[in-house]
This record gives sequence, structure tokens and C-alpha cells, in this order.
Amino acid sequence: MLEKGIFVAECVAMSDLDAIDRRILALLQKEGRISNAELADRVHLSPSACHRRVQRLEETGVITGYVALLDARKLHRQTTVFVEITLSGQADEVLDAFERGVRAIPDVLECHLMAGTADYLLKIVVEDTDDFARIHRQHLARLPGVAQMHSSFALRTVFRTTAIPV
Repeated sequence: MLEKGIFVAECVAMSDLDAIDRRILALLQKEGRISNAELADRVHLSPSACHRRVQRLEETGVITGYVALLDARKLHRQTTVFVEITLSGQADEVLDAFERGVRAIPDVLECHLMAGTADYLLKIVVEDTDDFARIHRQHLARLPGVAQMHSSFALRTVFRTTAIPV
């Protein structure tokens, strides 16, 4: 019962976003280190009103956290690999075991349960093909329940964003 109440509260919070909330979210997605005073000025609010809005957006789970975005090239992780994985079955135990295993691989940036030909899609950023071969051998090949794996190397990133349209 409590979970349903939380879900309803989150849905109400999403539907209650006004133009100022949306501007706050858009600015914070692009400039996460902006000061409250600057944010308030840019959305035309007082600093205290702006702070209350940001707190409400955090408390309702619209804002889930703050991060620093890193340049993968400067960290010698210039190659992006997408790995499609098909499992041997769809039983809950198989899915759960795979998901536990993939969460333990530090090199995997994203893991998505898919509809379509593959069951999962992984995004991995590596140094080069040798680095991917190491990750494949030490981690991916050992994941439970894997029947098939297909890897695709991105030649170039055309654009990338973490900003969700608001």
C-alpha cells in the first residue's frame, strides 16, 4: 500500500512541473555546479524560492543526484562498444542471475533489458580492442545464462547528451 502511495506522489510531482521547474531542471542538467543565487537569477526567482523548488524536486525524486561528466578520451577510454546479449531462457532466475553478474562488472556503463532480438544491450567504454578482449574474457564470457553475444564498435560519436527534455 505504501509503495502505491509513493508512486502516486511521484506521478503527481511530475504532472505539477511548471515552466519555472522545467527551466530549473534544464539549467541544472547543463550546469550542475551553478550556484543557487545564479540559478535563481536565471529563472527569475528569489534565492530562497529557488532553493525550495530545487529541494522539492530532489525530495520527489525528479532530481536523483548530481555527477561530474568525464572526458573518456582523456582517460584513455576512447572506444565505445555496444554488446547485445541473448540469454538461454527468460525465467526470473536466469534474468536475476545475469543482472547480478553484469552489475559487478566495473567496465559496463549501461545495461538495458530490451524488447526485440537481443535480451540485453550493454554499453562499455574501453581503451582499445585489446582492452575489450580482456573485459570479454574476464567478465562477459563468464556471465550466467548467456547463449549468444554480439559486439559492435562505434566508429564515432556523432553527439551525446545526458539531458532529458523537460
